[in-house]
Amino acid sequence: MPLLRRLIYLPVLLLALPLSIQAGAEPPTQLQLLYSGNLDGELEPCGCTLDTDFGGIQRQTTMIDQLRTENPNLLLLNSGGLFGPDMGHDLIKHRFILSGIKEQQFDAFGVQWADLQHGEQMLKESELPFTAGNWKDDQLAKGQTLMRGDTQVFFSHWLEPENSPFEGMQAQSPITDDPKPVQQALDQAKQRGLLTVLSTSLPLEKAQQLFQLDSVDLLLIKSAYEQFAEPQQLGNTLVLQPGSRGQRFALLDLELGPKNRILNWGQQVFDLPVDIANAERLDPWYEDYNETLRQDYLERVKKRKALKSGDSPYGGQQLCQACHQAQHEIWSQSQHAQAFTDLENVGKAFDGHCVGCHVVGYEKEGGFLDQELTPNLSGVQCENCHGPAKEHALSAGKTATPNKGLPKEQICSGCHVKEHSPSFQPELYWPKISHPGLPPLPPTQ
Repeated sequence: MPLLRRLIYLPVLLLALPLSIQAGAEPPTQLQLLYSGNLDGELEPCGCTLDTDFGGIQRQTTMIDQLRTENPNLLLLNSGGLFGPDMGHDLIKHRFILSGIKEQQFDAFGVQWADLQHGEQMLKESELPFTAGNWKDDQLAKGQTLMRGDTQVFFSHWLEPENSPFEGMQAQSPITDDPKPVQQALDQAKQRGLLTVLSTSLPLEKAQQLFQLDSVDLLLIKSAYEQFAEPQQLGNTLVLQPGSRGQRFALLDLELGPKNRILNWGQQVFDLPVDIANAERLDPWYEDYNETLRQDYLERVKKRKALKSGDSPYGGQQLCQACHQAQHEIWSQSQHAQAFTDLENVGKAFDGHCVGCHVVGYEKEGGFLDQELTPNLSGVQCENCHGPAKEHALSAGKTATPNKGLPKEQICSGCHVKEHSPSFQPELYWPKISHPGLPPLPPTQ
């Protein structure tokens, strides 16, 4: 299936061709580079809506395999940020991200602080080419020298100290805040005629303040949200801003002159929507991932069941139905009522990253455990919005539900977040679930 290319090809003349080239000297060198950054823990697309069904390691691999077939000398660079930003979470997912990304055979990765939440040893054991130019010891490479055809490339990465989790702690930071070693390595590589690449999660303005860019041919800066920016030319430096969440890749065609200075460039951005096939060679990897999640989920169910004490504060939708028949009928016809079935249909009913927004009271005392133990709490029910309601029912309505009076936006925003529900608008969604006895949604201020 052909890949979708979203952005038109933009050839740009950066420098006038030297007279020696015009007079018949060696022609410019061609280099093709695929770059990305900030996967942000998105091993696979959310898939809750078509708006979010972009990306995923398997679709990325399909695209990379096809492009590498077209050009075996394709260079792949990544500015890091493979893991999600929540420190200390998702160990299973992060391990599978490393093993899946390894199949894509990137040539160099930067390191961001989120990537270090399980320690640098985990990155080293992955055997991926992680790079941090200001790392103090030799656990991580300070630079990568790469060869593609006739072009030699030097890649380094600046791990910014200002976002370090070691800031303010007595523990010694693994990085230096002195940019001189990185600058010197870039200067030396440029003097030797290499194409130089500096990656960082800093915005452009801070990178300009910290580094002399005369020795930097390509500068990868802090990723934008989802969308890639058009490259920006600053003197001899071409500034690249990746998108995030692994939803797209950018392919950069370079025409290089003497000492690998960039003469011309053109960029294409590849969307990765649902009609990009998953790479079949990663099917066993994905099946292993889901089975590992399932086993972990079952183990956590056992632990939660052992810790569970007392009666559940949740009653389930059948308890609500006894007094609120009309409201229950409207709910039963809604997508909320089918939320857990939707997970089962796509094989994600054991994925803790998804379950919480498809059941009642997940990981809360007396809440949903699994479909066998607590089937009455599967799906998005009355108590997802109103709060635990058993006491309300037993008091014949004299005790208000916990969420009475809370703004609707506050209740909905627990699950309808930008990453999973980007098109969510309370004024449009509310009529789909509104039922007798509820006030209309107040106008947005």
